[in-house]
Amino acid sequence: METVLITGASGRVAAWLRRHLRGVYPRILLSDLEPPHDLAPNEEFRAADLADFDAVCRAVAGAEGIVHLGGHSVEGPWPTILKANIEGCYHLFEAARRHGVRRIVFASSNHAVGFYPRRRRIGVDHRVRPDSRYGVSKVFGEALGSLYADKHGLRVLSIRIGNVAERPVDHRRLSIWIHPEDLAQLVRIGLEHPELRNEVVFGVSDNERGWWDNEAARRLGYRPRHRAEDHAAEALAAQRRLPPDPVGDRFEGGGFCSLEFDGDPDTIA
Repeated sequence: METVLITGASGRVAAWLRRHLRGVYPRILLSDLEPPHDLAPNEEFRAADLADFDAVCRAVAGAEGIVHLGGHSVEGPWPTILKANIEGCYHLFEAARRHGVRRIVFASSNHAVGFYPRRRRIGVDHRVRPDSRYGVSKVFGEALGSLYADKHGLRVLSIRIGNVAERPVDHRRLSIWIHPEDLAQLVRIGLEHPELRNEVVFGVSDNERGWWDNEAARRLGYRPRHRAEDHAAEALAAQRRLPPDPVGDRFEGGGFCSLEFDGDPDTIA
């Protein structure tokens, strides 16, 4: 793998990831609406709106692997999600096919399964339960990855990312947190593992309070180096300062579940 494209390159997650991938791949292409401010000598910026298929094709040209972080990163109105996360994701996969890209690492999300109760332990074979329009778009991206793997031979790793940060900052994140170094390890598995075809894994560090069975990632060689429990005291202290969320506190998706909620949480649980 000589040339890797990172979409959403000006975002916070991409900034962390670039630090851990620097020196791993000889040439890194970066794409977003605006360039990051700290381009390294081996990085090249290519402006592209994911809604513009021709621009996406230009960004993809020459890449052997893609880390797709781009799109709208939180809940939003349907037209925004549709354009950035659904049409944009299709443009990315189709451009990759046309330009002979071999591998795609898709940044999925825990919000694809956010309506599972926190007392449930689930694996990647459990049915999806998105908690938002944003979560629906991540389910779509996983399905698109499966289609392009089976029909067109791309190798795809979809990572259901919990929360990327230097440390977990509340009770929920003690279960879903992933350190940027551990995320970079998963990304490298997606770009390099010789037997990868199409897999969905959870993007979490070594979290004692975790809700997810990450056997699929372990099977691919994932060995997280960071532990959420090392930060438990600070995270729980911060949690005590937060207001209660009668809906979000019950489900894995947290506040994404309570946003616009007018259902019956007992029925869901």
